[in-house]
Amino acid sequence: MNSSKHTELANHAWSVADLLRGDYKQSDYGKVILPFTVLRRLECVLEPTREKVTALAEQYKDGDIDPDRFLRRAAGHSFYNKSGLTLKKIAADPQSAAKNLTVYVGSFSDNARGVLDRFEFAQQIKRLDSSGLLYQVIGKFTDLDLRPEVVSNHNMGYIFEELIRRFAEQSNKTAGEHFTPREIIQLMVRLLVAPDGDGLQLPGVVRTVMDPACGTGGDVSRRKGPGAHAGPLPSCIRSGSATGSHPYEAVPGVGTDRKAGHRRLLRVPDEDGFNGCGDLDAFSALTTAVAALEPR
Repeated sequence: MNSSKHTELANHAWSVADLLRGDYKQSDYGKVILPFTVLRRLECVLEPTREKVTALAEQYKDGDIDPDRFLRRAAGHSFYNKSGLTLKKIAADPQSAAKNLTVYVGSFSDNARGVLDRFEFAQQIKRLDSSGLLYQVIGKFTDLDLRPEVVSNHNMGYIFEELIRRFAEQSNKTAGEHFTPREIIQLMVRLLVAPDGDGLQLPGVVRTVMDPACGTGGDVSRRKGPGAHAGPLPSCIRSGSATGSHPYEAVPGVGTDRKAGHRRLLRVPDEDGFNGCGDLDAFSALTTAVAALEPR
């Protein structure tokens, strides 16, 4: 996907700002646009198995067995949605949009729902509904094509980087406060591993990388990513910590195994480069929600 396509899709998502103007401050646009982008991506990923998962969920509805693992298997991912709703169906019933969207979000598996909860999405649903904007905003996102065959996880990262940049501009901040451009990360990684080049060629090599300000996790993920160095990849255990309250920073349940207050520890051992999720440069909530939740 070329850069013009990234921009086109980001423009589509950000066009919701035209609806929000007047009811939302410019600095708050991202509070609506970012979680709806996440939700739409999750929906597009789960669409091929949606009916199968819905039928299976209905089958186990009144049983005593926890169907979680069966639903994951049916979905083909380690996250799922057990309702029969979609954004398109919700938008078609404006009077019940808030109720149905709440049910829809609540029907995701715990790990995926936790991502949306980090955006305080329930509060935005209420606010949009009270402003009479909810069904219009939902309608905008039903036309946003984020299917994996159209937008890869890697390219999804580029789209979200653009959304973060715009959000930062509206908030009078710099995008660099939220993520480091991947070109800079790639250079840093190459400089870091260059002195250890010979050692990395040996079989069975293990290296531990610590980023004390990991933010969205892009830096530590790049340690194992394509182009980090030439030759066979060593085993790599990456860890990092970050402070802050942005939902796209090291989201709990998505590559995060400890949380205390606003400090999070990101420790992700893997065998194939973050489960094939590409980079986490954009943020954990979007790219990781769709990719790093994949079964190991």
